[in-house]
Amino acid sequence: GLVLDGRTLTTIFQGGLEEKLLELARHCRSVLCCRSTPLQKSMVVKLVRRQLKAMTLSIGDGANDVSMIQAADVGIGISGQEGMQAVMASDFAISRFKHLKKLLLVHGHWCYARLAKMVIYFFYKNVCYVNLLFWYQFFCGFSGSTMLDYWQMIFFNLFFTSVPPLLFGALDKDVSAETLLRLPELYRNGQ
Repeated sequence: GLVLDGRTLTTIFQGGLEEKLLELARHCRSVLCCRSTPLQKSMVVKLVRRQLKAMTLSIGDGANDVSMIQAADVGIGISGQEGMQAVMASDFAISRFKHLKKLLLVHGHWCYARLAKMVIYFFYKNVCYVNLLFWYQFFCGFSGSTMLDYWQMIFFNLFFTSVPPLLFGALDKDVSAETLLRLPELYRNGQ
């Protein structure tokens, strides 16, 4: 691990040593910035996003972490004694740091699997609908007439094809939470 304080970050950013920092950070499993300003925190996140082209996740619990949370791809705010500014600026909010493991490994896996299935479902739905319209054009001699009234198309999307996304969103869990917590490598299967 690598621990950097505010003075070290000032020296790195003013001295043009960002490449050296990234080279060192690549060999570490985790990098922790402590006693640094909000601007330095966001600069570190932006540096990693820009140079390494990596997806970044920032976690903060106070107003001084807002700029870092907003600079990251995914921001997580921890509600606590320092107020709710970090929670209001974040994508996800948790009450304690210990809930981060379940948020990432369990809910992250479920969300990823659900989104992948729903993308396939929407492609299937639209291909079926367009295929139907395509063959109807042969029947009507390519006159451009519509097969369905406008209100029927609205009801088709509203009633007939809205049930599967709701069921997937509420009920679909491909692997139990206990298994996902026990085997974190399952998170990589979809990728």
